[in-house]
Amino acid sequence: MIATAPGIEDLTLNITQEIHVNAPLEATFAALIEQLTTASEHPDGTPMPMKLELRPGGRWFRDLGGDNGHFWATVQALKQPALIEFAGPLFMSYPVVNNVQYRLSEVPGGTLIKFTHSAFGLIPEEHKKGVTTGWNHTHEQARLRAERNASR
Repeated sequence: MIATAPGIEDLTLNITQEIHVNAPLEATFAALIEQLTTASEHPDGTPMPMKLELRPGGRWFRDLGGDNGHFWATVQALKQPALIEFAGPLFMSYPVVNNVQYRLSEVPGGTLIKFTHSAFGLIPEEHKKGVTTGWNHTHEQARLRAERNASR
């Protein structure tokens, strides 16, 4: 039997996205935070409310009540309304470390969100494929929320 070690590409996950939002910077940041917390949901629309302690070192977690839940990350950096960065296991229950960054900037006509999710560890291939679907849904819902709120 010959054992082979996984290559670096087998141990990494890198997702980058740019989301253009037709809403002001502050409204976009607020909508993003709402989408990552109380409005969080699975792509099929099933609610998955999260809690976020919006401060450096604050926790981002799924609260199931009765002191039960899932720890997702710690707020690594926060510069409202231009940056929020997380570090932690996220939704992955295996040996892994994740870094998620949202960088928001004003652009003509609204806000640009630059998103990156980098992970390193033993990430199953089927999980790598599903991660992009989940982030796409989250970002689209945040964009719609920001644009809807800005038009009021």
